[in-house]
Amino acid sequence: MFLSKRNKRIVLIVLGVVLTLCVALAVWAFVIEPDRLVVKEEAIAIRDWPPAFDHLRIVLISDLHVGSPHITIEKLRQIVATINQQQADLVLIAGDFVIQDVLGGEFVGPEAIAAELKNLRARDGVFAVLGNHDWWYDGERIKGALSSAGIRMLENEVAQIERDGRSIWIAGLADLWTRPQQINATLGKVKGQATIIALTHNPDIFPDIPPSVALTLAGHTHGGQVNLPLIGRRIVPSQYKERYAIGHIIENGHHLYVTPGIGTSILPVRFRVPPEISVITINSAASGER
Repeated sequence: MFLSKRNKRIVLIVLGVVLTLCVALAVWAFVIEPDRLVVKEEAIAIRDWPPAFDHLRIVLISDLHVGSPHITIEKLRQIVATINQQQADLVLIAGDFVIQDVLGGEFVGPEAIAAELKNLRARDGVFAVLGNHDWWYDGERIKGALSSAGIRMLENEVAQIERDGRSIWIAGLADLWTRPQQINATLGKVKGQATIIALTHNPDIFPDIPPSVALTLAGHTHGGQVNLPLIGRRIVPSQYKERYAIGHIIENGHHLYVTPGIGTSILPVRFRVPPEISVITINSAASGER
């Protein structure tokens, strides 16, 4: 069957439009969106949250993967400046500082990363845990570099934050994929019946977090990096798939927040999941709320 000249022109026009659209989407996903940096504000109301810590402002970041395309030392400097503009009470970093396996990337040593993160500022301090990529490289070296830069490392350790005679605790829990899990032992270091925020890399430990933890914060998933319309986030490094992929999740009255991270892994692509600095403000829930 032969096409008329008119139909051939129509087919060529359609093919041209499709090709142009594919090229535009590829440029967006591989060049533009991974180079963006958004600040997302989230308000979370938690029952029995201590009034002395109402309006607690937390900056949560994860998966910097410095050395991946678009995340150079210069970009890290911009990230630090943007975080400082948020005037946070706490800056919490949920691991994966380095990268080894992303196309087009170049490894950056932990000492150079720490030299930039040393400039982070927060009223009550900067705290961090390590992720699977950090331990696959050299967790002890990374932990030492960050500690020397004034970042408090909480690998199965806790830290107390005091205000007006009241306390909350930050409990740092080790990475699920690479380290022995010591959830109960770590939480047992908290004194008394205190309010606890758990910081970890991988959100898959959330079902094992006891009710004594008011909020769990994590990263690792990158939000799937790609979120296709109607199809969703098809590749999420979690046994729970999209269940803990991104954002604020409430299960049985327990709160989890998963930040989609900043860098990329394996492929330098993001689509409808831009690099994010998550700014979380916590308040007491009104009576009857979760």
